[in-house]
Amino acid sequence: MRYTLLLHYPEQDPEDLDEAAMAEAQQAMSRYAAALHQAGILREAQILQPSANTTTLSLVSGIAHAQDGPLAGTTMALGGLVVIEVPTLDAALDWARRSPSLSWGDVEVRPGAVHVASGAWVPSS
Repeated sequence: MRYTLLLHYPEQDPEDLDEAAMAEAQQAMSRYAAALHQAGILREAQILQPSANTTTLSLVSGIAHAQDGPLAGTTMALGGLVVIEVPTLDAALDWARRSPSLSWGDVEVRPGAVHVASGAWVPSS
């Protein structure tokens, strides 16, 4: 079963970031990705650009309108994602608990699904 680990963090002004702490966090995430790869369960990993670089689409009167920036009112930013393939939710949660990003934010574990010809969404395997 595929699970996506969504890595959330409180977004800060780039001027407030401690470069040494940021470098340490990047190294910790690199080690985590290497452990996932070595375990043979890593399917994809991505760090996302800051939410200031986001374009959000909203449907207004049936027309999709684009606006710069994330959804209004968000307090946490999505900083990255990791897709793993493990047999159970417990295994996915175990790997999520090991994520260094948990020390500065939240890790959302979401099972994947695929769209099949019948039009249904079924769990990915």
